[in-house]
Amino acid sequence: MLTDVTAFAPATVANVGIGFDILGHTVEAVGDHVRVRRIDERVVRIRAITGIAGDLPVEPKHNTAGRAVEAMHQAVAPDFGFELEIDKGIPLASGMGGSAASAVAAVVAANALLEQPLSRLQLLKFAMEGEVVASGSAHLDNISPCLFGGLVLTVGIDQPRVKQIPVPPSLRCVLVHPHMHLGTREARAILKPDITRSDFVWQTANLAGFISGCYSNDLEMIRESFNDVIIEPQRHSLIPGFKNVQRGAMSAGALGCSISGAGPAVFAWAEVQYAEAVRGAMAAAFAAHDLRADSWVSTIENYGARVVKA
Repeated sequence: MLTDVTAFAPATVANVGIGFDILGHTVEAVGDHVRVRRIDERVVRIRAITGIAGDLPVEPKHNTAGRAVEAMHQAVAPDFGFELEIDKGIPLASGMGGSAASAVAAVVAANALLEQPLSRLQLLKFAMEGEVVASGSAHLDNISPCLFGGLVLTVGIDQPRVKQIPVPPSLRCVLVHPHMHLGTREARAILKPDITRSDFVWQTANLAGFISGCYSNDLEMIRESFNDVIIEPQRHSLIPGFKNVQRGAMSAGALGCSISGAGPAVFAWAEVQYAEAVRGAMAAAFAAHDLRADSWVSTIENYGARVVKA
């Protein structure tokens, strides 16, 4: 029986532009690590938070990783407890799925310590409890890809159905994070409660075309469908220089470019031969607005959270 396990969970791009709250994919280049140890006391506690953590709470009920493991502990009721050490690699309030990654890494590590490990779908529901702490609502577009890996469509909340969608192997994700904070609650608060019928039809067509293009390896279909007509127009003003960043990415050869999750990170999909040029153009556009930025180029493969040390 294992007693000490460390798990890694990758960053994620939620929404992927056209799939608000239902679509997301991993960014393998950066992520969080959580170490979980068995302890005799039947409680969940957080021993330390390191990395680029900022001021995160150590009380489990107020921490995404702690709350997720608490939900697991309450449901399984093992005769031992869990002690967590969280090493943050994903910036806070970045639009890169940092809250989801901590929760997912924590439940994956804790699961490895159980005598009878739980299914990924069960872990999904526990991790979702942690996400509520961060955003105030339950949504799975970060958690599902973080846990299962790759490009993931998730339908439903109470009984979620998770489908991994193939991505053309020639494509890369370019992710650029400007050095600013944008909270998920703030970004959700500005969204209008209703939309026009024409926008609904347009967005639905784009989502269908995008997924069809992924399945059929049709890059032109992906390019034509990579257009968020509902969420991005409402949120882009929260990110200084967004339109210039988007134009730079498209001019450098991207298939599409939009806001990663709630922002302020911005992502683009590009063929591998254009990826570095796209990254440079996006970073330069942020720099022109006096924003330093970190950037990554990543494959979009089916690598989700996993145990890296036991």
